Amino acid sequence: MDEITLIEQTERYLNNQMNSQEKEAFEALRNSNQEIDQLVVENLFFLNQLDAFQKRKKLRKSINETVSKLVSEGVIKSASSIHQGTRIIQLWSKYKKTIAVAASIAAIVSLFSVGIVSIFTGSKNNNIKPLVEKLLEQDNKYKNLEQKIDKIKSNNGTEKPKEKQPILESKFRATGFLIDVNNNYLITNAHVLDEATHNIVVENNKGEQFKAKSVYINPEFDLAIIKIEDIDFSKLPPVPFGIRKGNADLGDAIFMLGFPKQEIVYGEGYISAKNGYQMDSVFCQLSTMANEGNSGSPVINKNGELIGVISSREANAEGVVFASKSKNIYKAISEANEKLEKDKIKITSNPILRKTDRVTQIKKVQDYVFMIKGN
Repeated sequence: MDEITLIEQTERYLNNQMNSQEKEAFEALRNSNQEIDQLVVENLFFLNQLDAFQKRKKLRKSINETVSKLVSEGVIKSASSIHQGTRIIQLWSKYKKTIAVAASIAAIVSLFSVGIVSIFTGSKNNNIKPLVEKLLEQDNKYKNLEQKIDKIKSNNGTEKPKEKQPILESKFRATGFLIDVNNNYLITNAHVLDEATHNIVVENNKGEQFKAKSVYINPEFDLAIIKIEDIDFSKLPPVPFGIRKGNADLGDAIFMLGFPKQEIVYGEGYISAKNGYQMDSVFCQLSTMANEGNSGSPVINKNGELIGVISSREANAEGVVFASKSKNIYKAISEANEKLEKDKIKITSNPILRKTDRVTQIKKVQDYVFMIKGN
């Protein structure tokens, strides 16, 4: 498929102009060919930029038309009269009222512009979907189902099992992972803790919950560090993966573990771009599937190196996911340790994953991945 045809097909795909068979064939082509998938992502970026340019052009035209109308109605004498900065002191006394009117109009136009820009900014943000899942009603359904299953399993239902009550009723679910086993520090996303205004708990893959608190948040990196503060939490062996200090390689095969539902879920993919949305160098781009609840999931390559932290996905493109780069973790730890008076964060790892198969890697990593909940 030549690039012009690919662009045309991409536009049809994004505008939902394909029938179900065409869409299925197009997505299968993307999944089977990394080069075509990357071209689709680049063309999507180009189309978004083109759309943004058209919107800015319309905004500029609208503002010019507004100013021209004000001039024609005599509200202001000319557009250039607003900028006569060198003569303001001399003309202040004579044109005090006119200048006041012009200033008011300028303020209105400015507010109008800010409002429009805010709309555009919101539109940009609407293209990025954070992967935190809002809970409560759905979570309660899971709990009720689990209790029924436990009851059936316990002596064929003749004895009622002891039900373990949750620490709190959670409003959201996301993911985090342990980086310091001595002081029990975990990494997750900054936007995850935006949801936690009161309490935070972490839950392991056995369903055990532990109280935690936030010690560091950096919205720029979209990273946060939380500390488990619960006497019932048992210390784990050294973290089985290393944290990569450099950028990941394009095409690197990766896997993730997270909590898009009430149990830990495995996903896999590859690095499809070294930068994130609109060339944001803080993030890298993955070709994979991620859902609400995957925010904070660790991204690990075949050598057992952590190369990123799942943050969000492209709302208008299937299988385009963004992760905060692992090198940001070192910056985050350095900044956090400057504020911590005791229990400094230390990374100690036992990188034993390099020469192991994927199933073994998952078994060794999953105990260090936690569900993050809160209210």
